[in-house]
Parts: sequence; C-alpha cells; structure tokens
Amino acid sequence: MKHGAISILPLAAGAALYGFAFGLLAAQTGFPWWSVGLMSATVHAGSSQIVAVEQFANASTVLGAAFAGAALNLRYIGIVASLSDVLAGLSLRAKLVAIHITGDENWALTMSERAKSKDIGASFLIGSGLVMICVWTVSTASGALVGTVLPDLERFGLGFAFTAAFIAMARGLWRGRPSILPWTVAFGLAITMVYLGLPKAYTIVASALCGLLASHLVRQIRSASQ
Repeated sequence: MKHGAISILPLAAGAALYGFAFGLLAAQTGFPWWSVGLMSATVHAGSSQIVAVEQFANASTVLGAAFAGAALNLRYIGIVASLSDVLAGLSLRAKLVAIHITGDENWALTMSERAKSKDIGASFLIGSGLVMICVWTVSTASGALVGTVLPDLERFGLGFAFTAAFIAMARGLWRGRPSILPWTVAFGLAITMVYLGLPKAYTIVASALCGLLASHLVRQIRSASQ
C-alpha cells in the first residue's frame, strides 16, 4: 500500500489542480463547498461529476444529469473486469472498497506496474486509490470554498476548464488509426444533435453508443481481413 501511495503522487498532483478547477466552477453554479466534497467522496468520478454539474447549471433534470454521468462511467465495467485477478482472494467488502476508490489514474498505474511485476496487486491498487480519493475530495472541496468568494470565473475564461479537461482526457485515450472512425462518428453525431437543440445529456449517450457500434464494426473488419 505504501508503494502504491508513493507511486501515485505525481498523478495525484495533476488531479489536485484539475479538482480545484472543478470545485471553482461548481461553486459558480451554486453548489456549496460541502456538497462538492461529498459528491467527490461518494461518486468519485471526475468526468461524470463535471457533466452532472453542467447539467444542473443548465436547469436540467436530475434524471438527465444521472443518465449522462452513468453513460460516461460505463468504462468502469471494463476497468473492474480487468481487475479480476488483482482483486482475487479479497472479501466482498474489501472488493467493494477497492472498486470504489479505483479511478483511471490508479487503475492505469496498477496495471502498468503489474505488467512489470506480478507482486503488484490489490494492496498497491488500494494504497494508490486511497491517496487519489483523498486528494480529489480535498481539492474539489477547497476549490468550491474559494469559488464562493471569487467573482464570475467566466470573465477570466476559466469556464473553458471543463472543456479543456475533457480534451486532455480524450488525448490520453487516443489509440491511433483504429480510433478515427469511432471518434468521427461520435463527434459528428454529437455536433449534429447539439446543433438541433437536443438535450446534451442524451446527446452524450447516443454519441457514445454510436461510437461503440462503429468501433465494433472496425474490429469485425480487421478480424475478417486477417
């Protein structure tokens, strides 16, 4: 656990800056600092939290915000499935705790280190995850606390932080040429639906599903050609 906690510190520092920016903007939409911290501790999923806050800021329904957030979190099905060997042997309670504190950063670090040494396991994942959830919760709550006393952040261009964060995350998910068609389909559909004035929450879901379908077709074509 100590090894995992120390190894994740560089990534945690980046998450702290991102979390602070999120807290600032959440405060500007009316979220009190304590609710931002509570959301970070219980939901613990940056991308879905951003979408939820945006949806609430646009006077969307709770259902729409939850639906959009859930769509973004579908990737965790694959992430948790990939941890089956890592979590083997733990009690159900320990597994649930480990799953809750697993995020993109500590999952990627754990799998990378495990590829080098099979001694890396659940303890490393939990140690790094505990650091990440603590840093994320404190940084987002701190950002919201500061955001309550700052002027309108849009005046300083900080409203773009949400978009910038998603661009950064998307860049990390790029896998080269096989990604071109799925990304183009998802992006094109999203732009079209937003242009038509359709709800953004459902735009996210529809675009994600169409992108997944396009990705499946790419894989089928590649398998057939081989």
